[in-house]
Amino acid sequence: MASAMRLAERGLFTTTPNPRVGCVIVRDGVVVGEGWHVRAGEPHAEVHALRAAGARANGATAYVTLEPCSHHGRTPPCANALIDAGVARVVAAMRDPNPQVAGQGLELLTLAGINVQTGLLEAEARELNIGFISRMTRGRPWLRLKTASSLDGKTALLNGESKWITGAAARADVQRWRARACVILTGSGTVLADDPQMNVREVLANDAESPRQPMKVIVDSRLSTPPSAKILHGGAFIACAEADYLRRTALEAAGAQILEIPDAHGRVDLAELLQEFGRQGINEVHVEAGATLNGALLNAGLVDEWISYLAPVAMGHAARGLFNEPELTDMAKRHQFTLLDLVQVGVDVRLRLRPV
Repeated sequence: MASAMRLAERGLFTTTPNPRVGCVIVRDGVVVGEGWHVRAGEPHAEVHALRAAGARANGATAYVTLEPCSHHGRTPPCANALIDAGVARVVAAMRDPNPQVAGQGLELLTLAGINVQTGLLEAEARELNIGFISRMTRGRPWLRLKTASSLDGKTALLNGESKWITGAAARADVQRWRARACVILTGSGTVLADDPQMNVREVLANDAESPRQPMKVIVDSRLSTPPSAKILHGGAFIACAEADYLRRTALEAAGAQILEIPDAHGRVDLAELLQEFGRQGINEVHVEAGATLNGALLNAGLVDEWISYLAPVAMGHAARGLFNEPELTDMAKRHQFTLLDLVQVGVDVRLRLRPV
């Protein structure tokens, strides 16, 4: 199963909106077939593994990181393929949270007389497809917030200068988090201050060819993004609360698509924006923004994970902070996080956290 997980990880940057899945087929203690799902519309992991195994799949055990599908999508059901190949046993790391499957694949295998087991390395399997699970169970993607700051929690000098707080290794590491996401989300303040491209700019070792470019989305209540912004090159979405006709026309001419999603206070409804992402098949959202959007997402309870890069520098109290938030007067109301891991990346440190 661990080998199947490693195979599934090879689809980390390419399978969206499908889950990342790996399969290993073993007969008489020998691996006879391996496969992984590369991208949506192409054969699933089980099909690749069965093709590699051929007749040796008969009587074998298939280890798969996710319950084999039982429905016709863009490809035929994998459960049927395993049955037709004569597999004797299937070990699935976890059940598929997709309502179209949700145990039906395992039931189909059991009714065919195949020995079925689940739960082996389930925690690892859930982590691998945490965005897919989020979309299937909550209707919205997994939102991962990335920040880069000094040790005293500052992201830029008071005059706006911020290049570069962290080193080259940390910036390269960020590219991998961008590449695995379906959407890169930022705010209009970041666009106006830095004019970023917000794309994946480096070829990644595990990617098949070149990085898949995630969708770029700007939260911009009043459409203040200039049509000349670099982030619009290649297309981008802008979520606004009110779409001025002239600004909308100019931005659409520059390649932007406008989403009007207002809340009751004249701002972008961030929770509804995430629900819309879910309806569009978005599994993971990567946020690189300023203190305003960071604070709004945190206060709305929409941050699922926080990737924090800390540089070994101090920038002083006058520099800009990470989150714009109302003043707290009660320590019980502070935001609490669980530390998942801490690693050194070049000269910097990366913390990965989730809300308690």
